[in-house]
Amino acid sequence: MVQYSVYSRTVRNHDDAEKHCRIIEKNVPPNGAVRALVVTEKQYTSMRLLVGERLATENLLDKSDILEL
Repeated sequence: MVQYSVYSRTVRNHDDAEKHCRIIEKNVPPNGAVRALVVTEKQYTSMRLLVGERLATENLLDKSDILEL
């Protein structure tokens, strides 16, 4: 099994992502497996829902609401 718990965090840029990965590295438990995957905004928004329905808590933005950095 690769996925048991999945956590996400939105960051402004690659440097912020690296900073948070370093923080996580300093606090990982001695046993187990911890992975980090950096996904761009464009990649994240292309995610497809295969089973189930969107949750009411999902914050869905239309393209006019997304700021280009």
